[in-house]
Amino acid sequence: MKIRMTIKMRSRHVVEHSPQTIKKTLPRSEYPRPQFVRPKWLCLNGEWQFEVDAGDSGIHRGLLDRKLASRIVVPFCPESKLSGVENTDFLNAAWYRREVAIPAGWNEPRILLHFQACDYDATVWVNGVEVARHRGGFTPFSAEIGHLVKAGETATIVVRARDDNRTAKPSGKQSNGYANAGCHYTRTTGIWQTVWLEPVPATSLQRPRITPMLGAARFRVEAPLSGPSAGLRLVAVLSDDRGEVCRAEAPADTDFSPALDLPVPAERLRLWEPGNAFLYDIALELVTPDGTVVDAARSYAGMRAVTLDGFAFKINGKSVFQRQVLDQGYYPDGLMTAPSDEALVQDIRLSMEAGFNSARLHQKVFEERFLYHADRLGYLVWGEFGDWGVRHQVERGAPHVHQPAAALLAQWSEVLLRDYSHPSIIGWCPLNETWQEIEDGILALDDLTAGLFHATKACDRTRPVLDASGYSHRLREADVYDCHDYEQDVEKFRDNHAGLSEGRPFVNIGGNHRAISVPYAGQPFFVSEFGGIWWNPEAKEGEASWGYGNRPKSIEEFYARFEGLCHVLLDNPRMFGYCYTQLTDVFQEQNGVVAFDRSLKFDMARLRAAQTAKAAIEA
Repeated sequence: MKIRMTIKMRSRHVVEHSPQTIKKTLPRSEYPRPQFVRPKWLCLNGEWQFEVDAGDSGIHRGLLDRKLASRIVVPFCPESKLSGVENTDFLNAAWYRREVAIPAGWNEPRILLHFQACDYDATVWVNGVEVARHRGGFTPFSAEIGHLVKAGETATIVVRARDDNRTAKPSGKQSNGYANAGCHYTRTTGIWQTVWLEPVPATSLQRPRITPMLGAARFRVEAPLSGPSAGLRLVAVLSDDRGEVCRAEAPADTDFSPALDLPVPAERLRLWEPGNAFLYDIALELVTPDGTVVDAARSYAGMRAVTLDGFAFKINGKSVFQRQVLDQGYYPDGLMTAPSDEALVQDIRLSMEAGFNSARLHQKVFEERFLYHADRLGYLVWGEFGDWGVRHQVERGAPHVHQPAAALLAQWSEVLLRDYSHPSIIGWCPLNETWQEIEDGILALDDLTAGLFHATKACDRTRPVLDASGYSHRLREADVYDCHDYEQDVEKFRDNHAGLSEGRPFVNIGGNHRAISVPYAGQPFFVSEFGGIWWNPEAKEGEASWGYGNRPKSIEEFYARFEGLCHVLLDNPRMFGYCYTQLTDVFQEQNGVVAFDRSLKFDMARLRAAQTAKAAIEA
């Protein structure tokens, strides 16, 4: 049966071309969901009505039903310059309002209203009717509004975003105090990623789950459906830069989530590799018995495999030393929101120019566009979560126990569902620097860590999982083990890590020298935070500027320290990687390899030269 393709592959970069015509002045107007693309969509970024609701009393004061007092530029949060508001006070609640004309040509019965991210507790109304509630500041959510508004009609969208600073919630590096302090930065409230509309048919595809199977030279595609599927078939077509590679079909009405395999012939097999990425296009269709296409979407995939072999971390069967950089994803004018799509690309290119091949995406779930660019540029990342910000519960004298556990588990699960198919993600780590002393019994942190670890494994068996980055390791079965070490003296740093060759790695301990982790069990090991060398020669003593250790007295002393610390780890035959702190300065934390505004601080060629020697484990 000849299947009519409804989506033309106009570009191998599947998200760069959309049939929607968008004004150049519309901020962040690029397609926001790169691995699941439909041709019809409407970007709702730009000017919205806006009003701060300091006492969170707006529902009682009629804010749902009236025009709001001011204006804001979405998708930038009200604390940012780019929003036009720049209010950095505590915003317990904030309201948004906008009228949207639904395009007359949208004949599909369902209309989905998408929010890529809204911090923290969002309620959405359309034409006065509540359509969605979502808790969590990092992940997308949607509302179906086709029953309330039709093509050619106008929808009034109202959003209330609650962000009570007294509430325990995962917020990453957002400051709990009025001002920035230490490694905590200006808060993000409300909408901070793209808002958009999408028409879909009654029976439609949901986000596909794509698994590369290098050993079998095929992709496994799982495509869950929404709505009735009687008599339908799932059709998938795999393409490369030479055209169609293969196609496969499967019944869509016999399984809850139809699945099929796309085999790749040897002559068309191309690997996704660090720094040399190749992406296949995947076209998906739902088809009736007579060949009518009910729904269609585009995706992409990279053929790569991740394995652990002894102490080595292998990609496509080759030991790859991970020269990671800590990336916090903050911007002077947009805060957690990149000012442009080009800014996301720039951060990856700056990292690679400095000699890094990968990143820890630290204490923030990065927007999908960043992962798309990492996919196409061959940039390795670890999928992580902004678990900081929850209150610490004192339990038997042990602080730093994350609460509430339910919020962490629910929101981390959304991350896994969103990001599973990205080839650039090579590992998962849901927690950072948790801390609790080991005691005789099962403690709250044990349960939390185990729950997050096993949830990750249940979702994904193709990638290694680190139970927590640094500090409290609580799972003996964790795939890898790590530490954080900010020792600045190169020889002391070397002594710290000399024991790894004998099975005695450097392990973070509590302030009273009591164990906070289960013993090392011989897993592959890396130092997931080090360096952080303070370099801001213009700063005077006592000013709000800091990094780890004493500030080098000269730029040459910086280069010597950077090279020395890197080579301690590169030369260790059992070390599979490291993560240098950090890519950019962030407000008062001035230990980046580039400045906060992305201007250069160092000779990037020298930084790259310090890292490009073959690591001992790569030999």
